[in-house]
Amino acid sequence: MFSKLRFSADVIVVGSGPGGATVARELAKKGKQVLLLERGYDHRERFYYGTYLGALLYSERMSLLFTEEGLNIIAPIMVGGATSMYCACASEPPGWLKGKYGVDTGAEVRSTIQELNLQPLPDILLGKASTRIAQAGQALGYEWYRQPKFMNPGRCANGFTCQASCMLGCRCGAKWNAGEWVDDALANGARLQVGAKVRRVLIEDGHAVGVTGNLWGRPFTANGETVVVAAGGIGSPRILQNSGLNEAGVGMTMDTTVMVYGLSRHRGTGPEPPMTWSWEDPDGGYMLSTLTDPWLLYPVAAVRKGIGHALRWFQWRRLLGVMIKLKDDISGGIYPDGKIRKPLTSGDSEHLNRAYEVCCKILVEAGARKSSIFMRPFIGTHPSGTVRIGDMLDTDLKTEIDGLYVCDASVFPEALDRPTVLTIISLGKRLARHLLSR
Repeated sequence: MFSKLRFSADVIVVGSGPGGATVARELAKKGKQVLLLERGYDHRERFYYGTYLGALLYSERMSLLFTEEGLNIIAPIMVGGATSMYCACASEPPGWLKGKYGVDTGAEVRSTIQELNLQPLPDILLGKASTRIAQAGQALGYEWYRQPKFMNPGRCANGFTCQASCMLGCRCGAKWNAGEWVDDALANGARLQVGAKVRRVLIEDGHAVGVTGNLWGRPFTANGETVVVAAGGIGSPRILQNSGLNEAGVGMTMDTTVMVYGLSRHRGTGPEPPMTWSWEDPDGGYMLSTLTDPWLLYPVAAVRKGIGHALRWFQWRRLLGVMIKLKDDISGGIYPDGKIRKPLTSGDSEHLNRAYEVCCKILVEAGARKSSIFMRPFIGTHPSGTVRIGDMLDTDLKTEIDGLYVCDASVFPEALDRPTVLTIISLGKRLARHLLSR
């Protein structure tokens, strides 16, 4: 029988997505001994990264993770976390995070924007069909804007080739990935253990003293005076539940997302970079952006709405796509039996109906046939709000357990209703500053 593996560090960080990578990097740069534990592996340099095969290999349950209501959740499990399968959108935190909850990340947001040079793509790369949709929205009175990006086309060794399939993983090198900050942390002395499935936090006399779990099939223990759980909106509450924090996972948000499609006579949005133009309606509770399912995934989703919609697969290159991202209410949750529930509330349905009407108007204005417009099944893009600030965490992201913090999308006190990565990074920098000041 194998003996238990043992590790130690000043700070144990669980998860290498934007939250965990940021905290690990900031602390390692200041000389802290950091142990970064990642359940998945580093797939970035593999031949299959950014392919349909790759997406099956490094996503939770091979991309077949569903809520009890049938909401499909795509959750990457690998070094870099959610930034390995995202549209690289950079949106600043909503004003209510500071005004309503007292969490000011202004300095951290500004430093990140400057460091990563976050800005929209050049006009020539925005996409003709995407721009046509934005112009149609503007003609109808909606103030669409060019979406800032975690992208630098100049990093592409063989040219910028971004399109819908790049959501499976960036192969041209334009997108920033949190794995890059993991690399920085390692260069500054941090240690990384991949394949480490953390089960629970070790707590003694009300203080976190480490974590335990399995590494490559062997039990392990990692000891440290500070533990930062950054395993995502689903992973973090499960670890905390196993650690005796029973309020974790009670209620959640999802930024429930759906695409509305219409067929045009011209080239559509699929062959173009996703989410280059956006518009937000804070009062209506939703955000719109230009987005199409990757080619091979489109029929898998569309067939659930009818064979006729699935057969438009052969006309995929002429589909215009507008994404609806709902600011959904807190409901359902992550349950100890492994089930995930996320029903739409009456308020969610009302916001969705309004957003769909706006999408139909915009698509028709952009040249889509009205009779061809339909809405694909829902997907869950941002599992969040499962370990909320104000309920389980204070404004420093600390739990009721001394030395135990959480830093990922699970901490959002309500649905963000916008891309999450910049907010998570800013929270990570803010947490690191707090830990260094102790």
